[in-house]
Amino acid sequence: MGDKFELLKTPVNSTALRKKSKNEKLRLRVIFLDDSERVFEVERKILGSDFFNKVCGHLKLLEKEYFGLEFRHHTGSYVWLELLKPVAKQIKNISDVAFHFIVKFFPPDPGQLQRGLTRYLFALQIKQDLSNGSLTCNDNSAALLVSHILQAEIGDYEDELDAHHLENKQYVPNQEYLDHKIIRFHKKHRGHTPAESDVHLLEVARKMDMYGIRPHPAHDGEGMRINLAVTHMGVLVFQGNTKINTFSWAKIRKLSFKRKHFLIKLHTESG
Repeated sequence: MGDKFELLKTPVNSTALRKKSKNEKLRLRVIFLDDSERVFEVERKILGSDFFNKVCGHLKLLEKEYFGLEFRHHTGSYVWLELLKPVAKQIKNISDVAFHFIVKFFPPDPGQLQRGLTRYLFALQIKQDLSNGSLTCNDNSAALLVSHILQAEIGDYEDELDAHHLENKQYVPNQEYLDHKIIRFHKKHRGHTPAESDVHLLEVARKMDMYGIRPHPAHDGEGMRINLAVTHMGVLVFQGNTKINTFSWAKIRKLSFKRKHFLIKLHTESG
């Protein structure tokens, strides 16, 4: 009869496993406005503010108060990373999440922006919003915006270079109908540096009705589909791309959000 062997099981040290789990680093992926990506290795308990500062440090960005990190929540909606909470407590499955570094606050006058890097990042945001259709505008305005982007990217107008660039890059929906207008505007920008082109781009963009607007789908008290947006002016109400109401900050007494109900309380007007 053969020898009997006993299978010995090494007891699992649950305390050691928990300690190892706590010491493991988080690998957080960030997508920047120029579509580049970087993975940041951080402590598991890192606060949102410390992670955000680390991302801004990578960019050498000083005017960071205008920006934020957006990610897709497990419920399916896009939300901002909260700075006062640990990152790990805001995300269900970290390996599936990508943070998008984007503009969060749009000043009414981009001339307030002090540094060239900040203006460059704002210009990238305008370029992104224009190409995905969220910054809607008329054909003339769209062509003018694209012409400033072209000047920043390829310099002064050259017939073949412009044609090749517009053929290979889509800056705005239905761009093929605007090529002649874009080229006409681009010819006028001769001598403008990339930094100057960014300033001109922002100056044109700030006059658009949808500048800095990030619509959030909602329903009003009668069940009608609307969009809400928060801007420097106050809380705006849209039907499609048409603004139907503005609640200015001066008139708002209190904002509250309970479950799925968003309530705006206004100051009572004298008289």
